[in-house]
Amino acid sequence: MGDIFKLLKGGNKPSLVASLVNLFLGIIKGAAYFFTGNVAMFAEMMHSLGDAANQFFVFIGSALSKKAPTKRFPNGFGRVVNLVCLGAVIIVAILSYETVKEGWHHFIHPATESEGILIALGVLFIGFVLESIVLHKAAKEVLHEAGQEKAGLNAIPKSIAFLNRAKPATKLVWMEDAVATGGNLLAFFAIIIAHFTGYYALEGIASMIIGVMMFFVVGRVFLDNARGAIGETDEEMLIHIGNLIMEDPHVKDIERLEVVKEGEFLHVEAVAETNPDQSLQYLDGVRDHLIELILNQKGVTKVTLSFDQDDGVTEWKHHLTKDNTDSDRK
Repeated sequence: MGDIFKLLKGGNKPSLVASLVNLFLGIIKGAAYFFTGNVAMFAEMMHSLGDAANQFFVFIGSALSKKAPTKRFPNGFGRVVNLVCLGAVIIVAILSYETVKEGWHHFIHPATESEGILIALGVLFIGFVLESIVLHKAAKEVLHEAGQEKAGLNAIPKSIAFLNRAKPATKLVWMEDAVATGGNLLAFFAIIIAHFTGYYALEGIASMIIGVMMFFVVGRVFLDNARGAIGETDEEMLIHIGNLIMEDPHVKDIERLEVVKEGEFLHVEAVAETNPDQSLQYLDGVRDHLIELILNQKGVTKVTLSFDQDDGVTEWKHHLTKDNTDSDRK
């Protein structure tokens, strides 16, 4: 039991916070929908509950992915977070469909009046504030994982450029809360406009738009985590690690190099070419030095490195200057 709690402590914190916030919002939005019957509020209730379930599963998956490798699973459990994300998007897809369907029904058969408008607007305002706070925290985490520590108030727009370098769980939280924040605003203004114009079908349109936004997140999360579950090469780190290896004076070339994402971690496998006149004992020391160097790179948890004799044919063609390499990692 203690091992489970220890694993949970290492779970993705932004996803846990987002899950609790969305659960609270789902409850109060559900109460508001019960009293007002507002379809835009129904869409936001479904959105918040879907995000809560999704982000909770992601938190559990990110924690389990940190479990140490075993004899039966020597490559570790890094891809568990990708598998959990793939399962979680099914929930969001179902809720997205229900949201679009309910919005379409309200668009075809709009209400004649909107009841409890102040309740609905108050709940949506609370939702906007809380979702914005969670989104800001997720944006700061994205920047932290990308090595950009100085976030400040502009963390959200700044984080957009670094989303692809964030961990799967953090990226999912950012995307879901970005859509959720926009959804709260959309529903808020749809209710106000419908109230003053009498065009209550607009609430149905807002519900359908929110549902489509949810489907967009489902598609992005599915594609990202499907690649992760299969095993995707981190191109940027591949070039960076390759050039680190080539900087060693004992390495003449790189015959093969793989840098594969395993959930939130990177596994490196390399075959380097060297002078065959060097003794095995000497090369063993070189190998230990290179493995330690690679393991010190961000996200790398496993390294397999072997040597082959130099065949005189250049295989590694991604040479960068040291300044360029350093700037890429900042």
